[in-house]
Amino acid sequence: MTADSSAEPAAGSSGSNESVTKIEPIRMPTVEEMRAQEVWNNCAVKSVASGVMGGGLGLMMGLFLGALDNPIMHDTLTGRQQFVFTAKQMGQRSWSSCKTFAVMGLVFSAAECIVEKARAKHDTVNTAVAGCVTGGSMSARGGPKAACIGCAGFATFSVLIEKFFDRHT
Repeated sequence: MTADSSAEPAAGSSGSNESVTKIEPIRMPTVEEMRAQEVWNNCAVKSVASGVMGGGLGLMMGLFLGALDNPIMHDTLTGRQQFVFTAKQMGQRSWSSCKTFAVMGLVFSAAECIVEKARAKHDTVNTAVAGCVTGGSMSARGGPKAACIGCAGFATFSVLIEKFFDRHT
């Protein structure tokens, strides 16, 4: 058999017909994509979305932790009564966690977005300020000392998480 000169070279050989990576042209965003981006750049939309997602997370955590929270039952309760009692406890705990995480997500996202737009920078300082605002507002019922501790604690936690995920390099 004779070799066909138009055949492609064997794998690993250095022929002149090796595949060349094509460079794709830059695609401009469509009008719909630009409008969607404008919607998500709105601080109110970001905050509400974060609040809803935080509420969902709190609901799931509350259900999980509420199921683990099983106080010592009296021997007088039947199996059905224990089930009803545990279900009520899970519901109360999950609703409480849902509200807490929803408010936390909403406040943090709103504060971070507003600070970022005001400073016109996207860095860790925004996260620290948002953490301080969130921690201070969540613990404000305990008085000024509790608000200061909450501010410092949540700001520290937020910056540590930010550094761990390394979003702002």
